[in-house]
Amino acid sequence: MSYWVYILAHKKGGAIYIGMTRDLSQRLYQHRCGRHSSHTQRYSIHRLVYAEEHEDLADAQVREHRLKRWRRAWKEALIESVNPEWNDLSPAHSE
Repeated sequence: MSYWVYILAHKKGGAIYIGMTRDLSQRLYQHRCGRHSSHTQRYSIHRLVYAEEHEDLADAQVREHRLKRWRRAWKEALIESVNPEWNDLSPAHSE
C-alpha cells in the first residue's frame, strides 16, 4: 500500500497546502469539490505541484509534518526541483 505526501498551490508563488493521503486521486477530487479543507477552498488551492510516494504510513506522516514546518523558500525550492513552472501534475491535467 502506498501513501502520498503532496503539495497543492493556487498558482506559482501563491498559497500552498501540504497533505498526506492513501488515495491521491480521490483526495484531489475532494479538494476540488471543497470537501475536508476550508483552507484549500478559501484560497482556491487545487493545483497539484508536488507529490512523493511512501510505502510506510509512519514515514509519510513524518515527512508531511516536517514539510509543514519548513520555511517557505525551502518548500518552493522543493517544488521547483521537479516542477519549475508549478504546472498541475494531476492526471487530468497531464494529458
